[in-house]
Amino acid sequence: MLAVFALRLAVGMIACLLLLPPLTLPSLPKGGEGWVRGAINPRFFRTHFLTALALAGVALAAVREDADWLPLTFLGTALFLAFVGSMVWGLEGAPGGRTFVVSTTASLAGALVLLETTSVDRSQWPGVLLGDATSAALLGAALTAMLLGHSYLIAPTMSLTPLLRLLAVLAVATVARAAVEGCALGNWTATHSLVSLKEGEAAYLLPLRWLLLFPGLLGLNWMAWQSARIRSTQSATGILYVAVIFCFLGELLSQLLRGSGTTF
Repeated sequence: MLAVFALRLAVGMIACLLLLPPLTLPSLPKGGEGWVRGAINPRFFRTHFLTALALAGVALAAVREDADWLPLTFLGTALFLAFVGSMVWGLEGAPGGRTFVVSTTASLAGALVLLETTSVDRSQWPGVLLGDATSAALLGAALTAMLLGHSYLIAPTMSLTPLLRLLAVLAVATVARAAVEGCALGNWTATHSLVSLKEGEAAYLLPLRWLLLFPGLLGLNWMAWQSARIRSTQSATGILYVAVIFCFLGELLSQLLRGSGTTF
């Protein structure tokens, strides 16, 4: 459970960097405040790579004794690429920085796919992989948007386009995640009675996930969008803090519910 959650978050975070334009001018103005057309300071990219490095390390520690050599190889490669990527984004101009974003995302995603497909039946692969993709998008967009909101504290005149773009992705990811979860619940109810929810953890966790987390996350996303549109970025960032908590709680609940078959 821990390895899957960590890898989903790492994949989503690094993939979201592809949506952000980096500031890679030959030299930055004094103080590093050379924000141009919404471009993001390379330090933001470096922090993301360091976070992904830590998450991949957690995943490796969690599965090192049970996983096959192939997913461990992908995890090791992801660790190496995340480390080198963090160094590259600390250099002037970040040479090859985008290449490391793509390659690190691919390595992390490969490790996640291999861990998932070796632990479930082949018939479950489509649903599980869709669950991985939508969960990664949800977690990555929420955390990246929240962290990006802090950038406006030191660059208040920066374009709002990157933040609004991430909020749009978060809204789409929330709907997509709910659709995938709905399919899983629909498949479960086709062979089970809802009365069986009266017993077991699903009776408590499933209603919480569906009645609170999905509607609550969409509401928070709308409030953050409205705040960002009027350049109240500090308020938007505070709202996104709560959205990240909702995402983390929701996806951890999803991991707990996987054994019941009601979620991917």
